[in-house]
Amino acid sequence: METLQKLIERTILTSRYVLVLFYVGLAAALVIFAGQFLIKIASLAAKFPFGDENEILLAMLQLIDKALVAGLVVMVMLSSYDNFVAKLDGGAETQKIAWIGRLDPGSLKIKVASAIVAISSIHLLRIFMNAANFSNDEIYWKVVIHVVFIFSALFLGVLDRMTVIWRDKDGGK
Repeated sequence: METLQKLIERTILTSRYVLVLFYVGLAAALVIFAGQFLIKIASLAAKFPFGDENEILLAMLQLIDKALVAGLVVMVMLSSYDNFVAKLDGGAETQKIAWIGRLDPGSLKIKVASAIVAISSIHLLRIFMNAANFSNDEIYWKVVIHVVFIFSALFLGVLDRMTVIWRDKDGGK
């Protein structure tokens, strides 16, 4: 019976390496996304110097949006790998990203939610700059969804804070 238990435990512990496939997939998707980013830069460069200022500003907002999404993907990959698979050990390079070890799943959720709010804000700004192309109902629902994102991020922050307080009160159990 004890041998069976050890086999089950070993299988469960080893199964975390399946997550590596997800992180490699995210890295591949990030490369594809970077290609889209470069295409957007080329498109922006083609508008120089005759492009409309609002058009250029909208293109820059899209670049910022893409950079935020890419940063979010990298943060999730590195932090999740460090938390669930194995500690990152890249020598001096790991020292530069020591913050990853401080990102537990709760704080990662807050960072993801904050990034989603930032991305949503950029989308809203783009919509407001082109308000004539959207109906009032479309704008209304986009604002409502944005507010839901904000409250979700705030709720996650409060929940994480309460968890820390309860854990400290409970003696770290």
